[in-house]
Amino acid sequence: MGGGGRVTREVRLGVLAVVALGALVLFLLVVGSSGGTRPKVDPLTVDEVLAGGPPADRWGSDELHVTGWYAELDADCAGDSGGADPSVAWLQRDCPLRILLPEQPPEDVTQEELLRDGVRLAAEQGRAFPSRAQPGGPNLRGQQLVFVGSFSDPTAASCVPERRRQCENTFVATDYEEYVR
Repeated sequence: MGGGGRVTREVRLGVLAVVALGALVLFLLVVGSSGGTRPKVDPLTVDEVLAGGPPADRWGSDELHVTGWYAELDADCAGDSGGADPSVAWLQRDCPLRILLPEQPPEDVTQEELLRDGVRLAAEQGRAFPSRAQPGGPNLRGQQLVFVGSFSDPTAASCVPERRRQCENTFVATDYEEYVR
């Protein structure tokens, strides 16, 4: 620094920029921590959900995180599209069949095996599911997924009487993510 110890304009602007950046970081830390931390969620397994009776009776409409292996049957699915009432068809339809299983099923898994061993999934408008990887057969994922949602959806009351219990015990998914241990 020449000129008798004078601080140049560039140095003052640099110091001001560093102070402003520090103030911004401090502000973001304070605002970010004001809401508290999100509690760690320990997802239930499919076996835990299915143990002890119908899931709707055990869990009601509580929000749950359930982990398992996702399978979807579309073209090979036997069943109907849910009836004439579109406001409830998404919940009571048989096809496409979306199931969460306790373990990865084989490629030749049948619809009966999926229904017997897994938790039936549904979502209004089908938005909470992975895209289809193959056109026919079961759409299997190479990893476990965690689905967020609940049983006992209010729409179940509008299902046809012979499917009402199935509708109540269908896990209505609102989101999913990869399972990270």
